[in-house]
Amino acid sequence: MRTDPSHADSVVALSSVQVTGGGAGAEGAVALPRPTALRPRLALPRVSIAAGPRAGGLALVSLVLCALALVAFSSAGPSVLVPRSDAVFPTWEAGPLHALFQGLPANQLTLSYGLSVLVVAMLIAYGVVLAAARTLSVRVVVISVVALHAILLMSPPLQLTDVFNYIGYARLGAFHDLNPYTHVIAGEMHDPVYRLATWHNLHSPYGPLFTAATYLLPLGSIAVSYWLLKSITVLASLAFLALVWRCAAQLGRDPRVALVFVACNPIYLVYAVGGFHNDFFMLVPMMAAVALLTSATGSPRRDRLAGGVLMLAVAVKFSAVLLLPFLLLAVWPDRRRLKLVLEGAVLATIPLAALSIALFGFSIPNLQDQSTLLTDFSIPNVVGLALGIGGGTPALLSVAKVALVGTVLYLLRRRGDWITGAGWATLALIASLAWLMPWYVIWLAPLAALGTSIRLRRATLALTVFLVLTFIPATGLFLNDHGINPLNTPAGLASSALQHKLS
Repeated sequence: MRTDPSHADSVVALSSVQVTGGGAGAEGAVALPRPTALRPRLALPRVSIAAGPRAGGLALVSLVLCALALVAFSSAGPSVLVPRSDAVFPTWEAGPLHALFQGLPANQLTLSYGLSVLVVAMLIAYGVVLAAARTLSVRVVVISVVALHAILLMSPPLQLTDVFNYIGYARLGAFHDLNPYTHVIAGEMHDPVYRLATWHNLHSPYGPLFTAATYLLPLGSIAVSYWLLKSITVLASLAFLALVWRCAAQLGRDPRVALVFVACNPIYLVYAVGGFHNDFFMLVPMMAAVALLTSATGSPRRDRLAGGVLMLAVAVKFSAVLLLPFLLLAVWPDRRRLKLVLEGAVLATIPLAALSIALFGFSIPNLQDQSTLLTDFSIPNVVGLALGIGGGTPALLSVAKVALVGTVLYLLRRRGDWITGAGWATLALIASLAWLMPWYVIWLAPLAALGTSIRLRRATLALTVFLVLTFIPATGLFLNDHGINPLNTPAGLASSALQHKLS
């Protein structure tokens, strides 16, 4: 913390992240209120959250060391860090660091608290890096982000095993000739991936483009498929971050700040990259659409491509469709461009629909089951508990969906910065979900980093803190010790029963 009478260019997390900061109109520092009734006026200094390159560099080193410690303990042997590893933990899943770190302590309670401390430490380091981002060189920031990805690539899947569900659905379709939208992984329970997957009785909720792409994996070997999918996921994350950098530069923002805001978030690192989730395959075309529309050299081809590539994102995960009305809002004053974006979306949808029908018939991803499942600290469940109506009841979930639609319509009618509008709509989507996972914040982070709203960035940081504190194992252990179960309601018990049935 420091007091700075100037305009505080170094403000990062709460600033408008303009490259040309320092002007009279910047949103940089948080000014203390000045009384207007007194004469003469008291010119109080502005207080800014800032840090220098040394603090920023140490924070980046801390992130790297925390990631390395997490990978070391998760690779060492079966532990609570890697779900289902107590049942099966082949050396190819443990990774190349297994031989180096095997023998490290594996006490469940110790590792649970250790993971909690590490994630909180990374959250603190993230705040310091944000405060120092403008003082760090491009080389330091980029090398640190790439190093974090390289370290996490060596890790087994952290906290969740969705990567094996992806392979399980792929083997179900391409290896056993069963439609993953009408059959479940338990239908081939003698397949070796069965012991590694978790959603044994859930029809695939993943988009047809992603599912079809996984059919191309070398499915004869689970180990090769696993490492290939992990590697492509990490590369997709880096490609996504490169697009965030490019968009920031095109919009006149400081790319270092945008990159740090997204990539150094501990949820991004531990849960998204460390969990090897397929959200990156949605985020790459989504950010490509944003990059095409924010390019200074706009052209009909770029507008048409923007609509088309967004449909690729939708074909991976349907939630990406939320960006479409805001893409249209971006070009709304120019009816020619509006027509081109719509034309691109339609032209891309036709072959994607044909691919889906050819491979899967008229069956669609199973979004219904997960939309009715509750997590302990999803916003509807927390609100329902606070209101004393029994947590995330079906009625409250319906209200949340209506509120989401109303929010999107309000944002579209209000106009303004379309990227900021898309960010608020994404935040509303996350808040409406009954099944809330921590890495969903990465849907929001790039829009908050690129938008003009300081409030949206603050809300994103607040959501990050909330998700970190509610998902670390120490919170669950504390609640269990005190006999507190947020799902101990009729709605929660019904959700737990359904989740047990599906898994």
